[in-house]
Amino acid sequence: MANTIIDQLKKATDGLLMMSESEYPFEIIFWEEKEPLTNPKILQLTNHPQDSPIEEVELEYFLRNCAFDKEWHDEIQKEDVKKFKVLLQTLKDNLNEIKVYRVGNISIDVYILGRTSDENLAGVSTKIIET
Repeated sequence: MANTIIDQLKKATDGLLMMSESEYPFEIIFWEEKEPLTNPKILQLTNHPQDSPIEEVELEYFLRNCAFDKEWHDEIQKEDVKKFKVLLQTLKDNLNEIKVYRVGNISIDVYILGRTSDENLAGVSTKIIET
């Protein structure tokens, strides 16, 4: 099971960059972790200090400018939208209870996590810059 979700996420994120004031690749996450996800648990699993600012947002909201067509997109961005739609669908098809956690300010670590069918945690992480 773990290899299947990992392979599907690798395929969906291959060559994909998260757009912000900088561009960062995605990394695959798989944790054999059954405990409920709380902010302190997220910070512990991601090796952030316990006093780090953390915000939870909905998946579609987080990907609103990447996975949905916008009038202002150029041809390259339109191609990227297709790739982000694949990532969005891959996450939704393979994970339950998907949440997006933003950790930090300005240089923000992003974790898109959900539960696999065997209740482990899986997803992707990236970084965004917001000034």
